[in-house]
Amino acid sequence: MSSIRVGLSTTTIEPALTGGALDGIGVYSTALLRGLPAYGYEVTGYSYPPLRGLGAGKAFKLGQAMPHAYSVLAMRDLLTAGMVRCNMPVDIYHATDYRIVRMNCPVVATLHDAIPLTHPEWVSQRLRRVKNWVQKNAAGKADHVIALSRFTVTELVEAYGVDERRITVVHCGVDGQWLERPRQQSVEETLRAMGVRPGYFLFVGTLQPRKNVERIVDAYLGLPEAMRRERQLVIVGRAGWQCDELLNKIRTAIRNGEAIVWINDLKDEERLRHVYAGAGVFVFPSLYEGFGIPVLEAFASDVPVVTANTTSLPEVSEGAALEVNPLSIGEIGDAMRSLASDEALRKKCIAAGRVRAERLTWDRTVEQTAAVYRAVLGRQ
Repeated sequence: MSSIRVGLSTTTIEPALTGGALDGIGVYSTALLRGLPAYGYEVTGYSYPPLRGLGAGKAFKLGQAMPHAYSVLAMRDLLTAGMVRCNMPVDIYHATDYRIVRMNCPVVATLHDAIPLTHPEWVSQRLRRVKNWVQKNAAGKADHVIALSRFTVTELVEAYGVDERRITVVHCGVDGQWLERPRQQSVEETLRAMGVRPGYFLFVGTLQPRKNVERIVDAYLGLPEAMRRERQLVIVGRAGWQCDELLNKIRTAIRNGEAIVWINDLKDEERLRHVYAGAGVFVFPSLYEGFGIPVLEAFASDVPVVTANTTSLPEVSEGAALEVNPLSIGEIGDAMRSLASDEALRKKCIAAGRVRAERLTWDRTVEQTAAVYRAVLGRQ
């Protein structure tokens, strides 16, 4: 059988466009870009250039540029009613970031959530209509859809009317290196450089309303003073949309002598592994997740986890984490306290998390994604 040529969207991971920062979609796209060639696929990355072009001295490093900015091609689709298509020299194109235009090849789309329609309060009002249109457009144009969880399937069917027969669930994962303990000396050097002590409570993610970080801070401040002196709260993530009140709360707590550390510029994956490895408890009671990769990263790092009992997170955890009502500061705090002080519970959660992480790897994700390509192309 001849090799399958795959076009993969790289807009969310192209350094010239992102400055090296990765969100969840970026981590997912990177895993596919790295993993698919090992299964014999010829992968070419494609990124949409900015409307006004790249700045001086910048160039795409991970693949090729689409012929125009996404907004230009999307407008062309609207005006030509399908008469014009992008000529792609691939057998199949995989859009991991919702940006889909008409092409002369089958298109697979990974749709991560339906937040602009189901939870408009968590999306910038200025961008909500645009994001909703982009996601509905992707749902309508894709020949097949990949959802990252069974929870997301329900959302896509109800919000966008996607035919469930066109959806395949493919869970996210972790790289094999995450399952290996980093060198202790390297971990200690990273933590020392960041000014943190081992054993802290840790959150990782963009600071935005649905991540529920304000309640994490409130739960931490409600812990016994002795525990707060012993264990810092380390928040890793860049400032996102509508986080001014959260940042003010963090700064006020720090001024009042609380042991809270905000790290907003961590882009290196190896140093991120070090930060996970140094944590005592991972706290991720997000209000909404299409999957929740950080939970798996914590499992793989042998860190016990507090997470939410809603959306996709119980599907990711499968009982390996303490699952709480994300709206209850008391429940979040009680779970944090339990995992910090109950050694038997810690060991139980760490062992269960390790099993879960070993089952959900990026290799597995890539293999199942490749099976979707073959099914769409009729090459089973």
